[in-house]
Amino acid sequence: MVASLRFYEELNDFIARDRRWREFDFECAADATIKHVIEALGVPHTEVELILVNGVSVDFAQGLRHGDRISVYPKFEAFDISFLLCVRPGPLRITRFVADVHLGGLARLLRMAGFDTWYDNSLDDAGIERIAGREGRIVLTRDRDLLKRRAITHGCYVHALKPDGQLSEVLARLDLFGSMQPLSRCLKCNAPLMAVEKALILDALPPRVREHQQHFSTCAVCRRVFWEGSHWRHMLDRLAKAGEAAADQQASTQGAQSSVFR
Repeated sequence: MVASLRFYEELNDFIARDRRWREFDFECAADATIKHVIEALGVPHTEVELILVNGVSVDFAQGLRHGDRISVYPKFEAFDISFLLCVRPGPLRITRFVADVHLGGLARLLRMAGFDTWYDNSLDDAGIERIAGREGRIVLTRDRDLLKRRAITHGCYVHALKPDGQLSEVLARLDLFGSMQPLSRCLKCNAPLMAVEKALILDALPPRVREHQQHFSTCAVCRRVFWEGSHWRHMLDRLAKAGEAAADQQASTQGAQSSVFR
């Protein structure tokens, strides 16, 4: 059985070069589903937002027939296509993440931005899949095979190589600008920070901090104490730059996608 496929926009990064940005034929088994075919070509199902088979929106379980024409699209920024979507349940009620072992820098920055981000560098792929399913977390990874696991419904393949670029990419793709709560979580433990009275922590403060700082927060897990020093301002500046870069990325993506259906 032969079907005709075309992948759009950044989904082309996952497929063989000679198949990018054009329609091509692909031979598949008679009992193949659209999910099998898409992932056999290298695209994780979590990267797909919309699938049209002969112009009709379908889900991943859709069987195929000889001669079917399949169009596969990533997440849309420029259009509201929610009325067309069939491939997965709606957005998760709470935005929270689990990052794979290679994204420790990104996990730290997401916590810095206020996002609940599970990270454990001893966690294997099965553990990530289990946590994502149990707690409703979005999987962040540069491993496309991890995103192909059946139980993972929400995930994000991270293209950027450096943590700051990765943060900008995630903020842009998931439109998280308005959801940031900078410096509200412990960078080590991921627990929310709580305000604490200065009088209760005087013995834990360096003399200069004790003299000049008045506002403090603490982590209930590791008991570390935080205050608004120069490092605090540096982190805020870093998050602001990541947000600006994300806005530029999103504007660029919207411009490119506005021509997809023309």
